Amino acid sequence: MAIDRLASLEARVRELLELIQALKRENAGLKSDLRTAKERLVRQHASGDQWVSERADIKVRIEKVLSELDALEFVESAQGGD
Repeated sequence: MAIDRLASLEARVRELLELIQALKRENAGLKSDLRTAKERLVRQHASGDQWVSERADIKVRIEKVLSELDALEFVESAQGGD
């Protein structure tokens, strides 16, 4: 009877050890996935920042061109053109 209990206890301990090992492997995989996701997020954030910067640069350039066009129209109208 005591031998049966001991065998049962040993079996449960082995099962728990296997479960612990499986959980450790799963945890390592999840940590790797999280690290990859964080790296991707950092890259996307940097890309978004670059896009915002490029957009601002384009806006400034377009405003400059429009301002130059306005100045050109003013000069032409002052000279009695069109």
